[in-house]
Amino acid sequence: MATSKWKRIVIKVGSALIAPNRDGCSRQYLLSIANFIVRCRISGIQTVLVSSGSVAAGSHLFKDADTSSMTVKKAMAAAGQTEMMATWDKLFDFSTAQVLLTHADLRNRYRYCSVRDTLEALLEGGILPIVNENDTVTTDKLKVGDNDNLAAMVATAANADALIICSDINGLYTANPHKEKDAKLIPNVYEIDQSIYNMAGGATSSVGTGGMKTKIEAAEKAVSHGIDTYIVDGFNENSFNQLLAGENPGTRFHPHSSPMQDRAHWMKHTTKEQGELIVEDSFAIDSESEEELLVPQDLVDVTGEFSVGDVVLLKKENGEELAKVKTNYSSCLLNFVATQDNEHISQQLDDTEEPLISEKYISVMDKNTENKNTKNK
Repeated sequence: MATSKWKRIVIKVGSALIAPNRDGCSRQYLLSIANFIVRCRISGIQTVLVSSGSVAAGSHLFKDADTSSMTVKKAMAAAGQTEMMATWDKLFDFSTAQVLLTHADLRNRYRYCSVRDTLEALLEGGILPIVNENDTVTTDKLKVGDNDNLAAMVATAANADALIICSDINGLYTANPHKEKDAKLIPNVYEIDQSIYNMAGGATSSVGTGGMKTKIEAAEKAVSHGIDTYIVDGFNENSFNQLLAGENPGTRFHPHSSPMQDRAHWMKHTTKEQGELIVEDSFAIDSESEEELLVPQDLVDVTGEFSVGDVVLLKKENGEELAKVKTNYSSCLLNFVATQDNEHISQQLDDTEEPLISEKYISVMDKNTENKNTKNK
């Protein structure tokens, strides 16, 4: 293991560890995690904490309310977030900082870079960033949905060396160990393929929103950026002792030896398509070119609602997906372009000297930018 080479890590802690009984925050399992963070800092390892738990921590304050209501859940998050932060703050003798994010903050390149700069400034100042999704204001369209994937995005933005995901079991098993006696722990994963996802099953905790599947999704995001990733038993103090001793206490997902470039990684793993541009079946995309020439004559249809600078999916009429692209025009204008006289529109757009799209990520680039080993053991 490369523990001795870690300079910066991200550790993700779930709701089941924060509020195991949904009766406010508990320090029962957090003490060993806080001690691990302190020991990392003493060793010169900068740490970012991604902490779920605001909804679970605030749920006991709304016992008579309709807990299935999204409005009530947002209120739980608002009340529970302060309790969660206060609990963490009491466990450290150094400063902490609250960082609340939505997916909208990460999928916009300028805001993503701003988040990265803020994390960098906090870490350089010796302050522990405590990150959570902003459940109080987020919507289905704006949310990441689980803090496993959020932790991977944060690890990428922070340029971390390792991502440690705390679970209620000590890693990935061949089957659900709570149900199958013959399930075996997989200590090392070198390639994340469909066979790995098939082992994930569903969530094992009644408190959290994620499961093993989201942890594997997070690992896939992280390792493609060269980030060592671990799933460990967060309820077991020895997990953290083993990590600091250079041992693997759970499942280690080995990073790719040739990580994706930052911008391509952001396009693939952080952005979400806000709509689609449909082009003629004869349209050919140039995988070698940095820029893509997409003219109004190529545009057949536009689906979804999006703004200037959003990422959309470029597809052929036959359904073939070509690339993720960053659009320079809104869906409203491009809908107009697709239904008007192309020659006249082309001349007008030429006058603006602004291409229809300015950036792309092509799915086939995976084979060129990611070096994957083929053996899991």
